[in-house]
Order: sequence, then C-alpha cells, then structure tokens
Amino acid sequence: MNAQTERTNALGEAGPIEVLIDRPSGVSRGHAVVAHPHPLFGGTMDNKVVQTLARAFVQCGWTTLRFNFRGVGASAGEHDQGVGEARDMVALVEQLAPQGPLALAGFSFGAFVTSHALAALHPTRSIEKVVLVGTAASRFQVAPIPVELHDQTAVIHGEADATVALSSVMDWARPQGLPVLVVPGGGHFFHGQLTPLKNWVVRHLRA
Repeated sequence: MNAQTERTNALGEAGPIEVLIDRPSGVSRGHAVVAHPHPLFGGTMDNKVVQTLARAFVQCGWTTLRFNFRGVGASAGEHDQGVGEARDMVALVEQLAPQGPLALAGFSFGAFVTSHALAALHPTRSIEKVVLVGTAASRFQVAPIPVELHDQTAVIHGEADATVALSSVMDWARPQGLPVLVVPGGGHFFHGQLTPLKNWVVRHLRA
C-alpha cells in the first residue's frame, strides 16, 4: 500500500498466513485486522475495497493488518468455507495483536469471516470498532453482532449490489436492530465510490 508496508507471517492451523502491516505516521492507537473477499472468486488482501478499509484505519491512527486467507498467495492450506479462515483470523490477532485496542473489518466473504472471528474474540478481548462492508448475508450464515458492540459497528452496503442483495443484509440486521448504512446506487465493489466509502469509514472510526 505504501513504502512503509511491512510483510510478515502469522501461523495458522494450515501453516503460515501471509500478512501485510501498515503503520500510521504517529503513535498507533491499536491494531485493526481487515479480511478480504472470497478467495475462490479472486479475493485477496490486495482487493481495492480491502485496501480502502486499510487506508481509512491508518488515516485514523490504527496499525492495520491485511492477510491472505489459506490457499491464497503465500498463505498455506486450502479454502475451508470460512470456518478455518475465522480461526486463522483469531490466531493472527493472538500472535500479532495480543493486547491493546482492537478493531475488526471485512469485505464480502471477509465480513462473514470477521463476524465469526468477532464472536470468538469478544468474550476475552475489548473490541473498539467493527466495519462490515458488502456483508455476504445471502450466501453465508453471518454471525450476529453482540448488542453491546452495536454502537461500535458500521455495516455498509450498496443499494444496487448485484452480488449480495441489500434485502438479505436487512433480513440479517433487522432482528438485531442493527443499523445499515446504504450507499445510493452503490454496487458490490463500490466502483467509482471508493473515496466516499473511505470517508464514511473514517467518520465511523472518529465517532
């Protein structure tokens, strides 16, 4: 993402997990971990929406970790339908962000994975911010967000998302009373709207 991007590894169940770390210019306020879209459809940690989320977190002072799911890039293993991927996300947090403020974010399949990593981490970790973009609620069983984290959570979805229907996200969010920020005319990949997306995430992180 920039000249200061550091490449490292964490250790998952299937072997090494490839990680990119971006650091803010000043003192870090904590660690943010960002999960990418579906690996069987070309999703990687270099996805433009994932990079946009990372930039928003770095701009707001967070040390940001992007990582490739198992079987992607230099990450070992094979695709595991989100189950092993969520455990890998938790393992990454435990190894590279074991203490201090924590934020979690994900895009599409990565939002689904993030929801389950959040469920696993929440009982023992204080999570300051959650950002879920293009949440793949029509395709996967996205975990509910703990009620006490609703104010810290931003769910952002495109009105014209042809990959994940907005109605499926509303059906997931409605029983929880969880607000959804709907981007007028927005598609799944937010083509032409990445800068506004970053600005909406920045506003949430600064709130």
